[in-house]
Amino acid sequence: MRSIRPSFTARRGGRARRTSPVLAAVALASALALTATACDSGDADAGGEGAATAAADDGKLKIPDDIKDQLKEHGIDIDKWKDGAWKDWSKDDWLREAQDYVNPIIEGLWDPDRMRDAEEPDQGVDESDISGDQGVTDPTPEPVQAEAIPASYHANAPTAGKVFFDSPEGTMVCSATVVQDPANPGKSNMVWTAGHCVHAGKKGGWYRNIAFVPSYNDGGKSAKELETAAKEEVAPYGVWWGDWAQTSDQWIEQGGSTGGDGASYDFAVIHVTPEKGGDGKSLEETVGSALPVDFNAPAVPKVKDLTAIGYPAAPPYEGQTLYRCQDKPGRLSLNESDPTMYRIGCSMTAGSSGGGWVTTGSDGTPTLVSNTSIGPVTSGWLAGPRLGDEAKGVYDAVSGKFAGQ
Repeated sequence: MRSIRPSFTARRGGRARRTSPVLAAVALASALALTATACDSGDADAGGEGAATAAADDGKLKIPDDIKDQLKEHGIDIDKWKDGAWKDWSKDDWLREAQDYVNPIIEGLWDPDRMRDAEEPDQGVDESDISGDQGVTDPTPEPVQAEAIPASYHANAPTAGKVFFDSPEGTMVCSATVVQDPANPGKSNMVWTAGHCVHAGKKGGWYRNIAFVPSYNDGGKSAKELETAAKEEVAPYGVWWGDWAQTSDQWIEQGGSTGGDGASYDFAVIHVTPEKGGDGKSLEETVGSALPVDFNAPAVPKVKDLTAIGYPAAPPYEGQTLYRCQDKPGRLSLNESDPTMYRIGCSMTAGSSGGGWVTTGSDGTPTLVSNTSIGPVTSGWLAGPRLGDEAKGVYDAVSGKFAGQ
């Protein structure tokens, strides 16, 4: 029997120049590192360690001296980085390890045009004959047509947004969700997405210029209308740069852009900070909401339904508007040694990768239990990892790093 692995591709996002996707992003001034695989293209960026903010002053990027020293240890000159040195993706300089994550803020980099251009994903590998599996897989679900979420998105899906980042393939985009921070109740700056939206997996390292835009295109304007839209319409709650990102060791060691490698561990948490300093409010306070995360969600047969949310970018979608699919999940097994994944019928395409999967929690409130990871190139279904101990470890590590801040 044929393996299911070559039958689907990581769900990606981003069109810029119609180049093929690799994956993920890079954030603010420094960060941890454990991540995943793919989204889509445009132009690229890099990573390191620490935690500080950067601001533009007379055309120069200003960051604390200790962070500058850390970057210099990796051969990174901040002024040169800001002027475009981040585009150098030579293998020796592509930071990979957890302690090497670094993401200096480049103010104004993510303007409306650059965000809009990160649309259409690479089509990846065609879904072929799935005649068997290596573990336990339920029958392929019937397709579910994605439903457009009414504008304003802030009123109807306040925790949803887009993650933008640069890879060697270009400017790319994923979807993401604002989640609660146990160490900072009511004041979370944490965002949940796919591992492949921050790290390239086994053949690469951290992506660069990672940033989150909550309620992207809140008014639900078309791609044509967005060509003349002001930044306040595209990013009504600002641009938030990732000052730390973390994903699973499994994604870093096994993750790939196609075939499902590492997909069972394809999740990541980004800690963010506002590009312009903001008014002192956290991301959660700014958008007014954050979802709890359930790391002990019921087994597939006991889950009544899941709702996947995201910004699909491959045709027939434009990547600019928010959609959702609701379906009862089945199981997808990629390997006997890996946990089974949730799988639902859904017509969303590339760009929805990293978007949250939400169900009703034990307390009756909406709860995040997974994220979009993979799906067939032809669309029809999506699969996301079941969140267990490994995911909780990533989540707790990011929360603990910023406890009391």
